[in-house]
Amino acid sequence: MMIRFGLLGCGRIAKRHSDLLGGNHIDRATLAAVCDPVAARADAIASRYGVPAHYDIEDFLARKDIDAVAVLTPSGMHPQHVIACARAGKHVVVEKPMALRLQDADDMMRACDLAGVKLFVVKQNRFNVPVVKAREALEAGRFGRLVLGTVRVRWCRDQAYYDQDDWRGTWAFDGGVLSNQASHHVDMLEWFFGDVVSVHARAITALARIEAEDTAVATLKFRSGALGIIEATTAARPRDLEGSLSILGERGTVEIAGFAVNQIRHWSFVDELPSDKDVLEKYSVNPPNVYGFGHQAYYQHVIDCLVHQHAALVDGIEGRKSLELISALYESIETGEEVPLHFTPRLCRLGVTP
Repeated sequence: MMIRFGLLGCGRIAKRHSDLLGGNHIDRATLAAVCDPVAARADAIASRYGVPAHYDIEDFLARKDIDAVAVLTPSGMHPQHVIACARAGKHVVVEKPMALRLQDADDMMRACDLAGVKLFVVKQNRFNVPVVKAREALEAGRFGRLVLGTVRVRWCRDQAYYDQDDWRGTWAFDGGVLSNQASHHVDMLEWFFGDVVSVHARAITALARIEAEDTAVATLKFRSGALGIIEATTAARPRDLEGSLSILGERGTVEIAGFAVNQIRHWSFVDELPSDKDVLEKYSVNPPNVYGFGHQAYYQHVIDCLVHQHAALVDGIEGRKSLELISALYESIETGEEVPLHFTPRLCRLGVTP
């Protein structure tokens, strides 16, 4: 059984998706067509892989040779595009964040449920080799009681990056570093430490000329009693510094660093196993860019779910959880107060058109 994919949106992230699907790096998956209203972008990917290019979404979704669509458009456009794909009977893989507003996320899930199609939210870092190894240790109870979790996103996104497209850094279509670059890491913290009770966040727009923030810090309180810290910026200069996750428990500590949560920097447990001495060497990988190698394993997981009807690791519900946490962070930034989960957004500007 071959799953035929269409790419909706041919911007920056589309290169990673098209390389995997068009380059036949995913077993039982192929690239069937691409679509972007900017003809030059669609044509570039289409010509590279010898597939049709579309500039109109209705023509694109009318194709019978597309089983699933990867929605790679600006975040603020994800809801309308995912719903259109669902109504056309296509399974959907949507890049992070799945939406900018919680109501939109609910509408997307409802549309997919009504159409009987699957919704997958891209969280490729969950499939990074070091992250998988750390998750195995967590599920084996090796950390004991969790104490403190920290994620750091110290990346460089200069003004030229934001000027590539007029939607970047806007409240209506993107948000700032928390909703865009750090959303994977926020998800990672919640995935390891569980439900969040409340958050308190601060943010500034330090170097970039954008509507939203380029630098933010936050503290989190988890239902388990553990605490969390988020440090996120695109104002690192002159280059990317790190994208990391630290897990501290009563019986062990793991730190996964590199610039894409890809390199185990520290692995230590009270109850040592013979295999621990080889972990740093065997379970660290060096990806070619900040996207890491996780997309390939992620797509293989999607194919497995579609072919064998397995449950998705990151479905709409999981995607909504991290969106709710990100929304709470923005609400706290606006109010200056600690914000509980679950909450009704009042002043959060994410997804709001000025």
